[in-house]
Amino acid sequence: MNVNDITERNTLRKICRRGFLLFVLFPLVHSVSAQTGQVTVVGDVAVNEMVSRHVELNNRVKTMPGFRVQIASFSGINSKNSAFSLRDRFMTDYPTVQAYIVYDEPNFKVKVGDFRTRLEAYAFLQEIKEVYKGYIIKDNIFAEPPETLDFAPDDQENLFDE
Repeated sequence: MNVNDITERNTLRKICRRGFLLFVLFPLVHSVSAQTGQVTVVGDVAVNEMVSRHVELNNRVKTMPGFRVQIASFSGINSKNSAFSLRDRFMTDYPTVQAYIVYDEPNFKVKVGDFRTRLEAYAFLQEIKEVYKGYIIKDNIFAEPPETLDFAPDDQENLFDE
């Protein structure tokens, strides 16, 4: 047996395999794409309700990746009160910039701004650095400013007690 015979034999094997695959796979693919019908999912009503609530929440809250400036992180006794008082003081100094309190156990973090780019956040950090020490963090920001939530004093105290 010479080299040409071996090469021809290997070539024939490859062609046969490919042809076999075409004969086997084409009818399967064709039959799958040709099927039409209707699927009915029977399930718990509570699951549908939870999915509806999830979709509604996603439609209401419009966030996107961006940047904020974190100006403080408090833990320990009176950390919640310290965070709220710093947020209030910041909002008095900069009424056009949103300020947020995030409870990340065991810390209350005060984050400010909704910046789409790091450069915007950096420029704002330079503006406030004399009064508020902070640093830039990646966070989900609001594409549009959120509606102002009015908390009664009792609600504000119980907001993080769960």
